Amino acid sequence: MSTVRGARVVVTGAGGGIGAALAGRFAAGGARVVVNDLDAVKAHAVAESVGGIALPGEASAVVEQARDALGGAVDIYCANAGYGTAGDPFADEEIWASAWDVNVMAHVRASRILLPDWLERGEGRFISTVSAAGLLTMIGAAPYSVTKHGALAYAEWLSLTYRHRGLKVHAICPQGVRTDMLTAAGSAGELVLAPTAIEPEDVADALFDAMDEDRFLVLPHAEVAEYYRARSGDPDRWLVGMNQIQQKWEGSGR
Repeated sequence: MSTVRGARVVVTGAGGGIGAALAGRFAAGGARVVVNDLDAVKAHAVAESVGGIALPGEASAVVEQARDALGGAVDIYCANAGYGTAGDPFADEEIWASAWDVNVMAHVRASRILLPDWLERGEGRFISTVSAAGLLTMIGAAPYSVTKHGALAYAEWLSLTYRHRGLKVHAICPQGVRTDMLTAAGSAGELVLAPTAIEPEDVADALFDAMDEDRFLVLPHAEVAEYYRARSGDPDRWLVGMNQIQQKWEGSGR
């Protein structure tokens, strides 16, 4: 808790699910928390429940407002807002563009504003909610999988570039979490994610463990580490296994 006591924290996409759990956990640790969400009603409800500050709106546009609301600085930024959608190469351009904008470019835009102050101070913490899809992939969801790979790549780049200057970066990569996004994943989510789904609070616990241990990867599902090793050690075997899951999904009628 000493890591966050008195810290000025922003959590995007915090109107429910993982974001709300993160906001609550930071607030319980003594942090001052800005709760951001597109849904103003949900943002205000979560902010009231955790004693935080509600700043509804798009994640890309909240950083400067949040900095002002927190007295001129942000210590910890949780890039948690995400755009989860099914789709394949034939999905509309707008779907691909929205996934890229929310899942990757919102992180880039936030860091543009935050980095100058963090590097000058020699400290700051950037937390990216990526998903196991960023380490692995997700059947039936090409825009989501591709852009979550991008989110992980950007988090990695931030860490390797600025860690010697005091920046700490964490990439949260859960599988199924009992949120509205899991429900929206439909039959693919039911097949792949639901059987081992955890609560949003479990994700927040995993993040705090990773912060205590100064770990980049946050893996609320321990088995994801094994899948990641299998993927990197024998990509073809891993792809064959994933294709078998794809075939099972297609055979179920989707």
